Amino acid sequence: MPIRYTFATLLFLISLLSFPAQALDRTQVADSAELVTPLMNGQRIPNASVKRADGSDVNLRELVSEKPAVILFYRGGWCPYCNAQLADFRAVEKKITDLGYQILTISTDSVARLQSQKFDTDYKAQVLSDHALHATRGFGIGFFLDDSSAKRYRNAMGEVFASLPGDDRIVLPAPAVYVVDQSGLIQFQYVNPDYKVRVDPELVYHAAKLALK
Repeated sequence: MPIRYTFATLLFLISLLSFPAQALDRTQVADSAELVTPLMNGQRIPNASVKRADGSDVNLRELVSEKPAVILFYRGGWCPYCNAQLADFRAVEKKITDLGYQILTISTDSVARLQSQKFDTDYKAQVLSDHALHATRGFGIGFFLDDSSAKRYRNAMGEVFASLPGDDRIVLPAPAVYVVDQSGLIQFQYVNPDYKVRVDPELVYHAAKLALK
């Protein structure tokens, strides 16, 4: 399934702009993808706990303190657009890791679903579960899926989605990519409420390269 890419040069200039921090409670889940309030360039990532595919807990801030990171949020292994994006990133993952970065891919899939997915043994990215929504909310990219889509998704896939405690509405992350230094400072970010539009992997590579200068 083809992915529509944005105009790279304009996107790159826009994404490198630093936006002042606003007094927003980004942990609140938005009512739609268009209303998310993501972390921006110049802000620090949260102390959010996620899980590895083996079920062990890991803190994102501690992970990036070991080496800078490219963090890719995707909706889940059930999403064809996400799978196409992850496949496209294979073309640049070695170039990114050769720069000294680690690649972290985060979805709201449960650990059990991660374990059921087949990943290439040469895949360089760490695959992480945010089923508890700590990172999705901390980055300000979580939103409630509309009822019509939620019903359709559940009819097709069952109860596999993440929700808040006491609230059975499906929560998804707006697809996002962040380039983060070892202090947790965001150097580049791309978030788009349209899940069919994904950032060009080459653009992410060049943003990561420039962030080292």
